[in-house]
Amino acid sequence: MHLPLTLLATAGSKRVRLMQAARAQLRLPPAQVLEWRDWLARPDLLGAALAQPGRLKVEPPGDDPAAHLRLLRAGCRLLDRPPVAAPAHGQLLAMDAWFAGFSHAMQDLAAQLARLPQARVFNAPAEITLMTDKLACQRHLAAHGVPVPLLLGAVENYDHLQSLLHEHGLDRVYLKPRYGSSASGVVAYRRNKAGRQQATTSASLSRAHGQTHLFNVKRMARYETRHDIAALVDALAAQQLYAEAWLNKPRCGDSHYDLRVVTVAGQPAHRVARIGDRMMTNLHLDNRRGDASGLLDGAGMRALEDTAALAARAFPASHVTGYDLVVRHGQARVLEANTFGDLLPGLLWQGADTYAAQLARFPHHA
Repeated sequence: MHLPLTLLATAGSKRVRLMQAARAQLRLPPAQVLEWRDWLARPDLLGAALAQPGRLKVEPPGDDPAAHLRLLRAGCRLLDRPPVAAPAHGQLLAMDAWFAGFSHAMQDLAAQLARLPQARVFNAPAEITLMTDKLACQRHLAAHGVPVPLLLGAVENYDHLQSLLHEHGLDRVYLKPRYGSSASGVVAYRRNKAGRQQATTSASLSRAHGQTHLFNVKRMARYETRHDIAALVDALAAQQLYAEAWLNKPRCGDSHYDLRVVTVAGQPAHRVARIGDRMMTNLHLDNRRGDASGLLDGAGMRALEDTAALAARAFPASHVTGYDLVVRHGQARVLEANTFGDLLPGLLWQGADTYAAQLARFPHHA
């Protein structure tokens, strides 16, 4: 007898459509979808959905603006802040408050699941939370022996960034929102001895009524004045920001690339190069896919697979995870772990896409 699958997700989203297509391909019944917004309003719906033995997979709530706003305002309450207005499209607003709401929701989910022993999860809520906190996640990976870029730690503001650069003897760093996703608000910062500096970022600055607003954009913005860069860093730091040493990415013709590897059941499976001519190579920024096996030699491929497997061991309660890596000279470093890193439509590994592979390797029989 096939055990049913419940998705905590947004109905109609691309992730749900791909999962349902994979289940149809494997001749499994469709998954039932519990909407994030519905579960947040009525937590008892989970118990009803998982009344019989079954599986639960958590998908990100970001596909639903109503769920995002509910988590954001819950976080404001938890942090004892006044409620915020609904973010405009693409606006980077109070990411730390959103994470507080999301983290609390994951704690509630874990408590519910503890009362539902018949349910098994694809990725445990605690590990979902940990991977959503990028700085904590990188520290966790480093503590488990996984190679990561040098971490400079939290950045409080622009002046603090300058002191961190001086302390570490660095002139180039990546600045990353602690709770961002998909390159949102990431800044490639560099300066030289002549005092010139440059910040390239997917965050666009907007000033109105004496306030600075940030918007995530596909077209990279470049800032070169102290005034603009300080405003950018301060606005991001107010939502929690951290710095890591700049890693040069390997070249591919006139472009450069990093690699996404999806691990399933702890083993490296799907892998793809993300190739672009800009600092950020995320595929949603209109960068292109490449064949990892055509770019890496034997030593590079072994480093890629061994490092991805090592990273997966740091998250033993996560069935499917994405890792972004830089591989150079036979060595790999993990840039980021992504608990929702399986959205790679059409990418096959041993004939299966990421959704069919995770279903096939997660036993669905009683």
